[in-house]
Amino acid sequence: ATEGKEEASAAENNASRMPQGKPGERSSIFYSAGQFFFEYLVVVSLKKMADGHYEPKITYQFPKHENLLKGQKEEEERLLQAIPLFCFPDGNNWAPVTEFTSETFSFVLTNVDGSRKIGYCRRLLPSGRGVRLPEVFCIISCLGCFGLFSKILDEVEKRRQISMAVIYPFMQGLRESPFPAPGKTVTIKSFIPESGTELIELTRPVDAHLEHVEFQALLQRLNPHLILHIFASAVLERRLIFLAEELSVLSQCIHAVAALLYPFTWAHTYIPVVPECLLDTVCCPTPFMVGIQMRHLERVLDQPMEEALIVDLCEGKILRAVGDEEEILPIKLQNEMLTSLNRHNNNNNIHTSEQVNALVSEAFVQFFVRTVGHYASHIKWSKNGSGTFQERAFCKAIASKTNRKFVKKFVKTNMFSLFIEEAEKSRIPQEGKQ
Repeated sequence: ATEGKEEASAAENNASRMPQGKPGERSSIFYSAGQFFFEYLVVVSLKKMADGHYEPKITYQFPKHENLLKGQKEEEERLLQAIPLFCFPDGNNWAPVTEFTSETFSFVLTNVDGSRKIGYCRRLLPSGRGVRLPEVFCIISCLGCFGLFSKILDEVEKRRQISMAVIYPFMQGLRESPFPAPGKTVTIKSFIPESGTELIELTRPVDAHLEHVEFQALLQRLNPHLILHIFASAVLERRLIFLAEELSVLSQCIHAVAALLYPFTWAHTYIPVVPECLLDTVCCPTPFMVGIQMRHLERVLDQPMEEALIVDLCEGKILRAVGDEEEILPIKLQNEMLTSLNRHNNNNNIHTSEQVNALVSEAFVQFFVRTVGHYASHIKWSKNGSGTFQERAFCKAIASKTNRKFVKKFVKTNMFSLFIEEAEKSRIPQEGKQ
């Protein structure tokens, strides 16, 4: 049992650590084109232990890294210890089955320096006869692009039904291809016995900041009113707990909530699916955004928790709230956002998911433009090019009383400070001015 405990604490250090990076090292999952698609592909299988329960273990890893430096080796070991827990976060109560619906979900691991890696997972039943256990194919990447990795996992699953041996050349081809720029396509050749060489096209969406998100998932489960309550809590960096049974629902909805904050970044504990052994994360006094399987609801409610917003994604309701969620956002802007969210809720059937993403994102970006969009004109630049944000003048410049009341709280958040730190460093000379 101690091994499991060590793995759990290693995973906890990895997963729920507050990013400790130097100021301005913003944890972000938007990386440039031309990078590797992924760092690892691992297969996590359930192994029967002496006491009869099953434990997730890595049974396949590609690529195997040789000649790593000591620091890199420790980093890799920490990562590989954490992965199984997040691939099977639902604990050890498994039994072999004959049928199992494949599911796709993702998790995020935060490194000590605040950078993030994403695990894209497909849980499936290997082909065969009789009862067997599901296994998880997990791709670890620094790149946030869910649609693309979902398509890659489709290819992996298709090959898994033929043989493990056919997965390797496909992943090798993928590893040798550069990650495409937004809107561009990369083509991967892949040979499959019986059906010959296939060309697989992977296209990145044009709007890179929306490629890791599916707002429709949120709109299908929660009414716009509740989405605004959740947004208000997230903007003030409170504690948020989301409940659902399916891992895919949890990971999609939490990524969507984090994406509502764009152009700001959630910089605190962020675990889309909390493994059973880390459930006491909900006792953290610091801000967090976590997803927990519905089966653990009783245990979560029994924990000695600070105030938190608890959202039930199955029933589409809030189970526990602080009570002031209605009053956080300026009422006029809140009503505008409601109108905007209701608009595409009503004609949901005619929008593609990209259109829904663009419409929803626009409503929330506009909220920030209207409240804090004037930040740039309140950065004072010295002769040596360093900037200093004038917080008092910035708040004073807001004409609307209700907007000012909100902004005075918002400027105290970590996400606003990180955003301003970046802005103070990156002066873009305006034409004609030096």
